[in-house]
Amino acid sequence: MGRGKIEIKRIENSSNRQVTYSKRRNGIIKKAKEITVLCDAKVSLVIFGSSGKMHEYCSPNTTVVDVLDKYQSQSGQRLWDAKHENLSNEIDRVKKENGDLQIELRHLRGEDITSLPYQDLIRMEAALNNGLTTISERQMELMKMHQKNGRLLEEESRELAYVFQEKQQMAMEGSMRGMDNNGFAIADENEQQMPFGFRVQPMQPNLQEERFM
Repeated sequence: MGRGKIEIKRIENSSNRQVTYSKRRNGIIKKAKEITVLCDAKVSLVIFGSSGKMHEYCSPNTTVVDVLDKYQSQSGQRLWDAKHENLSNEIDRVKKENGDLQIELRHLRGEDITSLPYQDLIRMEAALNNGLTTISERQMELMKMHQKNGRLLEEESRELAYVFQEKQQMAMEGSMRGMDNNGFAIADENEQQMPFGFRVQPMQPNLQEERFM
């Protein structure tokens, strides 16, 4: 018996639907690759599953944008609105300006200047001189700032040294107030008197012996 014809309708079972999607997606991508190789065709294929995940295939040596631009030019249908066209033009303009700046930067480094006309060389020389003047002025500003900071640091160091000397002098004066003229510590009047006395012994015992002789 031959294979029965399958009715084309939405598969209700989610698991079966996902399996069928994967099989048929792989099958259509395989067919797109085959027609690209066999017929030298330009094919662009974009598939979005029910989950929103995208799968795509594009023939070698081309892009999806190239295929869509070609479709737009041949079908007459506008795929891009004015906003996207303006954005594309702006991107092209920025790319061109960037390329011009890269060329000018190479010229300023002294590269590829043999083909430049005399007027362009004069303009480049003036630009370089202006740049050197600006750099020199900036160097002078930084040097003056460095010197100013050095002077401020010296002044702060002198002030700290002066304060330190004052503190040291005050500490010495405070310690001297507690001593008599002979350099001995002055006893506090409020201190409690000792209840016993000491007899001072002469430092030379022979003096005492001579007194009684």
